[in-house]
Amino acid sequence: MADLIKLSGLKRYYDVGGEIVKALDGVDLVINHNEYISIMGPSGSGKSTMMNMIGCLDTPTEGTYEFEGEQVHEMDDNQLASIRNRKIGFVFQTFNLLPKLTALRNVELPLVYANIPRDERLEHAKIALEKVDLTDRMHHKPNELSGGQRQRVAIARALATNPSIILADEPTGNLDSKSGGEIMEVFDALFKEGNTIILVTHEAYIAKHAHRTIHILDGCIEEDIVNHKSKARKKPRKQKATA
Repeated sequence: MADLIKLSGLKRYYDVGGEIVKALDGVDLVINHNEYISIMGPSGSGKSTMMNMIGCLDTPTEGTYEFEGEQVHEMDDNQLASIRNRKIGFVFQTFNLLPKLTALRNVELPLVYANIPRDERLEHAKIALEKVDLTDRMHHKPNELSGGQRQRVAIARALATNPSIILADEPTGNLDSKSGGEIMEVFDALFKEGNTIILVTHEAYIAKHAHRTIHILDGCIEEDIVNHKSKARKKPRKQKATA
């Protein structure tokens, strides 16, 4: 089977006040179908730029990016938008739900943009909400839902178009530890169902859910580690000070 994603010599430079910032500086990476990957790195390491590249939200200064055999680095804005709409399901830290729409209507939105007939898109939206165990809240608006429930809606929206990958940027960043753990259980279950998941996080215990962790530093891949015993991990407790 062909690689799902292949980055070769990928570079992304920015001119900031006359100074060249090397956000990515020659990245080589292959991601296969049905992998569960976490991307980690300190602030300014390039992990957000990496996410933007994989998500077709930005284009490289140099190098190549292939997505299911398509030459992404050669695409114009309309072609990149088509890839994003058809093949990538996004989950963000801030949920990005429309406040006046119900959970069902929020999940339905990407299907509207894809010109799917109404009856068909409603069915797809209901199936996606069922996958995140939220069918009993489908007619609630975001302000009637908890933070964890809102993120479940966002995950369902990402699933609605049956994308090639789910790309999650700090998906537990706005949640308490209990809700964050429940969200990671959702991602674990989706992976077991055959989804390819790529998540960006700065939390090691979140990254351990993935089967493979990419560490980014100074725009380069510092480590590419296979987590042989990957499983849900509890957030480490703070140790009490002893006298």
